[in-house]
Amino acid sequence: MLDKPVVVIGAGPAGLATLKALRDRQVPAIGLDAGERPGGLWVLGGPDSSAYSTLHLNTSRTRTEFADFPMPAGWPDYPDHARIARYLADYASGFDLLAAVRPGVRVTAVTPSAEGWAVTTAEGTVHTTPAVVVATGHNSIPRRPDPMYPGEFTGAMMHSHDYRDPAQLAGRRVLVVGGGNSAMDIAVDASHTAARALLSLRRGVWVVPKYLLGRPSDTLNGALARRLPWRLRQRISERILRTAVGPPQRYGLPAPAHGFLQDHPTLSDALLPRITHGELAVRPGIDRFDGGSVVFTDGHRDEVDLIVWCTGYRVELPFLPSVTDALPLYRRIFHLDSHGLFFVGLMQSTGAAFPIVEAQARLVAAFLSGRYALPSPAEQRADCERHLRRARDRWGERRPAMRIDFDEYLAEAAAELEAGHRRARAGAQPGSVTWH
Repeated sequence: MLDKPVVVIGAGPAGLATLKALRDRQVPAIGLDAGERPGGLWVLGGPDSSAYSTLHLNTSRTRTEFADFPMPAGWPDYPDHARIARYLADYASGFDLLAAVRPGVRVTAVTPSAEGWAVTTAEGTVHTTPAVVVATGHNSIPRRPDPMYPGEFTGAMMHSHDYRDPAQLAGRRVLVVGGGNSAMDIAVDASHTAARALLSLRRGVWVVPKYLLGRPSDTLNGALARRLPWRLRQRISERILRTAVGPPQRYGLPAPAHGFLQDHPTLSDALLPRITHGELAVRPGIDRFDGGSVVFTDGHRDEVDLIVWCTGYRVELPFLPSVTDALPLYRRIFHLDSHGLFFVGLMQSTGAAFPIVEAQARLVAAFLSGRYALPSPAEQRADCERHLRRARDRWGERRPAMRIDFDEYLAEAAAELEAGHRRARAGAQPGSVTWH
């Protein structure tokens, strides 16, 4: 057994899944979380949360739930944030994880120490531990245009991280910038409450209805994933989308810059009708500001009171400044050079996050319990390089090290767990932390 508890940073989905997996393997652990209750970014009003009142899952219930804790069958296919926060709270209490969580604790530094690692909190407490699991996610530090566009804008600006309710948009001329799920949600909210609503997209995206052929759309791709390689799935999916809703250009949206399954899906049932009803106007990228006006690359000029930047988040951990989106991790979990340092949730999936972090947590727990052995360092590096080559071929230079295919990763994680068990049974070193 380890002589001191493992420290898990974060008590959102990734942190809770990790605490549960460690408990299953009888590995002592504590969780440190800045919020007052578990749930992470799904807790509306939490310290690092980007949740808003109209937020719903953009992946379906059965494809999002933890494998060992199904969501209630009576819930809708796409539950709202309040249900998901309650689901995570029930997960924590149902598996008796709350006793391990230290709420209201913000970690400020993680540094090597003679005993492994020292985890320092804002209150000055230092936890020494042989192992640290970083499970904070990477959606808490907003990314804004840098440099900002030419000219001066005299209206108001905010990032989607600070958006909470459509009342913030009421009566204003609102420009939403971005093509992700938050951008689509906020643009739809603006189309109902703002005096005027605009959506600016610098590049095209695939807008996927939440239902296709009478089923949640991600369940169709999941069924295909068990049988077909991603390029063939891509062709089939694009044909279904063009048949069901037509090309994005039909709605005034720019043509997608990448093929389907080569970016995070943007799901919305409401966006396209709001455009076709004339309640939401589409614009290309911004060219410059001119006082209270925004000028776009096609020459359009619109008076705007509020710009909402839905431009994503920086991969940045203030307590571990060396971590970037290019950090190579074996199976997106195991640090290649810093023994005893693990990451759960530092990835970008084509599907839901919960099953992915659950699979990653099980690998961490198996390793720390001594029942899973890693391949050699050379094999780990070679595997990371292979992953990076494949990711660049599919996703280009848009955070390729972090990209994973949801269904492929789950299958690979299950196979890796069994392979690690075999390596451990064959006598390979079970781990790189201190054993007693």
